[in-house]
Order: sequence, then structure tokens, then C-alpha cells
Amino acid sequence: MWQWIKPSPRNLRLWQVGMLAAFFVFWHVMTAPGLVPHFLFAKENDAAFFLGEPLKIFSRIWEWFIVRRDIYPHLWITLVETVLAFAIGTIAGLLMGMWLALSPMAAALLDPYIKAFNSMPRIILAPIFAVWFGLGIASKVALGFTLVFFIVFFNVYQGVKEVSPTVLASARMLGAGQKQLLRHVYLPSATSWVFSSLHTSVGLAFVGAVVGEYLGSSSGVGYLILQAEGTFDINTVMAGILVLTAFALVLDSVVGVVEKRLMKWQPRSGETEKL
Repeated sequence: MWQWIKPSPRNLRLWQVGMLAAFFVFWHVMTAPGLVPHFLFAKENDAAFFLGEPLKIFSRIWEWFIVRRDIYPHLWITLVETVLAFAIGTIAGLLMGMWLALSPMAAALLDPYIKAFNSMPRIILAPIFAVWFGLGIASKVALGFTLVFFIVFFNVYQGVKEVSPTVLASARMLGAGQKQLLRHVYLPSATSWVFSSLHTSVGLAFVGAVVGEYLGSSSGVGYLILQAEGTFDINTVMAGILVLTAFALVLDSVVGVVEKRLMKWQPRSGETEKL
């Protein structure tokens, strides 16, 4: 009866674009002076001051990308920070997770310290990293690393622990040594869990880079937003937020493509062999 409400796969993208367009139209109507009465603000122009004006925001984005083309170096810096934090955090989390999962004694010794570091709010580390590594790329990579590492670490640790005892027993009966178990049993199980958390990991790496830029930097999209906030330029702030959102969606799409290709050769997350 209500089937007509659900968009089909063919026009799903059209529905999504339509919803986005409707949102911006509503935004424009609510902030354009004289179109509608604003009961939530003391003055009529306050809506545009606090929320920005979509037409001016898109004009600023057009200037950044087409006219002046001065945003590309900032986007490149943010991309480099994100990729480095994602790659280093993923590799370190993979190695650390596998080591502790296969070393019960080391895991027992380090367990309280890992939990303590994981429970620490990462944002408080940003000023410390700025002092240690300066306002360049290194401090942003360090902050993003702390966000990515624990996500990957706990996934890998759990993935190795979830290896089927039946599979381990069968591999040992066939004469598999520790290195062969690590390569053909533990590593595939761990990496499958890593792939399942790729979207979260790259998102956190991106957050770490932007937050680090926002708190202290001389380049990057977060730096542009910080500079605009200092002059109460809400349109530039909103333009930066839209650019960051689109940038994050692009990164997430790239990760999705890579994940689909790699997962063809990996077991599904949490899959165990049943007899």
C-alpha cells in the first residue's frame, strides 16, 4: 500500500539530490531578508548573520575553486595529514593488536595502560602535540594517529581472538607452524576486521587533521575556517564546512571502492567456520 513512497534504486539518487536542493532552498528562504518574518532573532538580518546566506556561500566556494584557486594547497595539506594519520594508525594498530592478541602475558601487563590511553579525550593532546611537533603536518598526523590507532587496534585484537578453534586445530594437524598460522589464519582474520572499520578509521583521521588545523596551524581548510571565525565571516565558515563535508564524502567513497576490492579476497567480518 505504501510501496509508492519508497524510492526505487533507479531514482534513489534523484531523491537524494532533490532533498539536498530542498534543504538549500529552505535555508535561502529563512535567511534572505524580507522573505519571511524571523521570530527567533531580534533583528531581521540576524538570521543571515548567524546562519549565513547560501548564495554567498556558494559564491565563496566558486571563488576558492574557480576564480582564485587558492584552496587547493589547503586541501592538499588536509589530505596529506589525513592519509598519513590513517596509514600510520592502521599499520600500528594492526601490528600492536596482533602482537597482544598472540601474547597473553603482554596483553595482561599492558591492558590497564591501553584502557587508560583510550579513555583519555584526544582533544586535550592537540596542544601538547603542537608544542612537541610544531604547527606543521606532524602535529596533525599525531592527533589523527591517536584517533585511528585504537579503532584498528581493538578490531584486530578482537578479530584474532575470534579465530575459530576448529580452524586452528585443523591447521596444526596439517603441520602448519607459527609463521604459517600467522600468515594464513590470524592475518586474514585480523585484516577482515580492519576492513570492516575502514570507514570509521578514515573519518577519524580526517577529524584529527581538521581539529588539529583548527586549534593551531598555518595552512589547511581548518585554518581557513579559523581565520573566518576570527572576523565573524559566517559565510566563509559555512563554505569551509561544506567543502570539508564534500571532501569527507569523497574520501569515504574512495575507501568504499578499496574495501569492496579487498574484501573479495578476505573472509567476511566475524565469519567462522561451522561444522
